[in-house]
Amino acid sequence: MRTDGIFIGIEVDDEALKSEPALARHLDAVCPVDIYKEVGDGHLEIVERNVDECVLCRLCLDVAHLEVGEDAVRVIKLYDGGATLE
Repeated sequence: MRTDGIFIGIEVDDEALKSEPALARHLDAVCPVDIYKEVGDGHLEIVERNVDECVLCRLCLDVAHLEVGEDAVRVIKLYDGGATLE
């Protein structure tokens, strides 16, 4: 799933969510600006109105990397030609 704001795009690999249902809960818990919302057991929603509030803290990337692996979550800097937050 992917949701784009004006400045930021958020992409979460659907297969990663299926393989590790706890990822949705952990993304919901770590995001300081509430971009991720767990809706039901293991299901995730990206809260569109909060996407451009991203502070590039990397917490979502770190938790996804620990639980699933690289590229399970991508933060895309639309203002920077689509570069991803590394």
